[in-house]
Amino acid sequence: MSYIAPAVQAKFETLSIDLKNEILERNVQINTIYDLIQVLEEIVNGK
Repeated sequence: MSYIAPAVQAKFETLSIDLKNEILERNVQINTIYDLIQVLEEIVNGK
């Protein structure tokens, strides 16, 4: 189950529903904006 820290929640909510769903399906922990950026880069790079 994915976890989005409260400190990053506002940024996460600005993403499209498709991106949010993709992130949540990856079972990741996002504690900082840098974690969020890393997951987005992995999505873009097809990982």
